[in-house]
Amino acid sequence: MKSNKATYTLIFIVSAIILLANLSIIPINIMEARNFITAREMVEDGNWLLTTMNGMPRYEKPPLPTWITAAFGFVLDFETTTFLRLPSAIITMIMVFYIYKFSLKLNLSKKSSLNNALILITSFYIYFAGRDNQWDIYCHSFMIVSIYYLWNLLQSDSKPLKNTLLGGIFLAFSILSKGPISLYALLLPFIIAYGFTYKFNLRNKQVNKSILIYIIIGVIIGSSWSIYIHFKDPEPLAAMTKIETSRWISDYNSKPFYYYWDFFLQSGIWSIFSLISLQYFYLKNKVSDKKAYTFTLLWTVSSLILLSIIPEKKVRYLLPTLIPLALNTGFFIEYLINGKKNKKDRILGMFNFILLGIVGVLYPLVLFLGFYEKISSQLNWAIISSLFMFFTGCLIIYFSLKKNFKQGFYTLIAYQCIIMVFVFPLAKSFTHNTNFKSAKDLRTLIKTNIELYSYKYMTPEIVWDYGKKIPTITDDGLKEMLPHMKDKHIGLICIPQEIKHLQKEYGNKFNVKKVSYIDLNIVSPDNENYNDRLYKTFVIMYQK
Repeated sequence: MKSNKATYTLIFIVSAIILLANLSIIPINIMEARNFITAREMVEDGNWLLTTMNGMPRYEKPPLPTWITAAFGFVLDFETTTFLRLPSAIITMIMVFYIYKFSLKLNLSKKSSLNNALILITSFYIYFAGRDNQWDIYCHSFMIVSIYYLWNLLQSDSKPLKNTLLGGIFLAFSILSKGPISLYALLLPFIIAYGFTYKFNLRNKQVNKSILIYIIIGVIIGSSWSIYIHFKDPEPLAAMTKIETSRWISDYNSKPFYYYWDFFLQSGIWSIFSLISLQYFYLKNKVSDKKAYTFTLLWTVSSLILLSIIPEKKVRYLLPTLIPLALNTGFFIEYLINGKKNKKDRILGMFNFILLGIVGVLYPLVLFLGFYEKISSQLNWAIISSLFMFFTGCLIIYFSLKKNFKQGFYTLIAYQCIIMVFVFPLAKSFTHNTNFKSAKDLRTLIKTNIELYSYKYMTPEIVWDYGKKIPTITDDGLKEMLPHMKDKHIGLICIPQEIKHLQKEYGNKFNVKKVSYIDLNIVSPDNENYNDRLYKTFVIMYQK
């Protein structure tokens, strides 16, 4: 009992450091802005089922992540980014705990199961998604919990009712988070891998009955919101469903089949370890449980292949593949720590650790010689992070040379925690825009006789930053509204290139005056990462 408590405490501490440290440094992105706007309108307008974004129907994504975010915003506040990102961090922690529990079900030792959980939470794209309140981390985290209980059912666990109900409920939660995405990218690969490795016992009527109920619970509850919207507001739902479906099967953001095949790089510090763990013929006779290793490998590869088949590809879609990959990587780490290694294996393990240790040792040199001017305003952080990185890098190299891979592994976990706590704040030195101007500044310019609109296109980040709805208007709307303006003014948020069009189209009868601008970019205009979409001009139109 004490051992389990200590293990859970360690998992919690590492997860909390990785997920919560400096949580608000990265600015809110377009996906988060959409989620946050919808959550805010849930609370302000009561649109909990007929969800909206900027006052318009928003049915592209199921509402469970937004419901959870809205609850946090209501209890805490909608102004603090950290509070709004807490839900995704907590959901990620739940997934990490269940990966530990699932590893135990694979007959791995407590120590190896702990290592698997630590590998998962320190994998780059896992914690990146967990620090970013989007839908993906919710649906895949809930699916991992569901798979844990499904495994129990398939293994004829002694608590079929508990496993059926909890498995079905979390399956429903996954569907209510992002539709069938995780069914395809995580559950189906799991079923394929399980069928090849452990085989299905189709003769067990009790198991079959439990799985059927599991599916029914998941599908009925999971599709309940979509069914409700289908009958309550069918036309917008049909239009949005058509668009979303076409993106998966058309040329929208289409990439070649092999686009994802460097996926292991998304595991960050575990990239080389992960790549080695995928070498079946090298590792199969060295792992503690060949069947479990084969299962995690097939689960990883099946997920990768299924995602590669879909024409639309984005890096964030790889998230589900990285979950079984963490389990698979754990087998190689376990072998390095516990296995009887030959000279070649020892050299291979040393190379992996020493390479990462060298990065820590060279960190101060690169930081101060290459970026001194940029970090001059954060010298305290630079010095502290340099000391920690250098010391930890030396430790990793020392343990590697001593062939103490166990201490090297845990030092590497500490290494990742140090990066999140002490290195990450230096991001502010590389993300400075002297022209930055918040949309909130427009509030001082918007008088009672000015109606504010987004011209042609709505930018979610700007609507979120402004703090209120900004209706979208087109030329048709302007032509209908302008003759009835009289003493009123219209404020338009538009791209700079549209000013000439507005002056040409309406300049005979109306003044078109540029008053201010919005720039939410955190980098200067000469930076290659500068996003023109986040720069808008504020124009006021009024009768001559």
